[in-house]
Amino acid sequence: MPLILLVEDNEMNRDMLSRRLLKRGFELQIAVNGQEGVDMALSGSPDLILLDMSLPIIDGWEAARQIKADPKGKAIPIIALTAHAMAGDREKAMAAGCDDYDTKPVDLARLLEKISALIGG
Repeated sequence: MPLILLVEDNEMNRDMLSRRLLKRGFELQIAVNGQEGVDMALSGSPDLILLDMSLPIIDGWEAARQIKADPKGKAIPIIALTAHAMAGDREKAMAAGCDDYDTKPVDLARLLEKISALIGG
């Protein structure tokens, strides 16, 4: 089963998304801040990262840059998740190293399509 690293500081978002992903057969690791997300991404080997952009300690933009700058993280697909969808956010996420972008509240069918496109299955 694909392993997804969910980096999300909001407990309600984390709970809702993790339950729905587990129900669809994904394995899950959870980080609650940007630094923990970077550390877990580089020490483990998730198949994909769902990365909230509004995080404590270091934000998602910086977390994505750090993960992609490391040889261990370079190939891990990252989907940026943000509730503050503003003009230019998608471009900013891609510039930080994210492979795709989605808005909150999460549309699960759309998110699953994006996950599938990045890791297959």
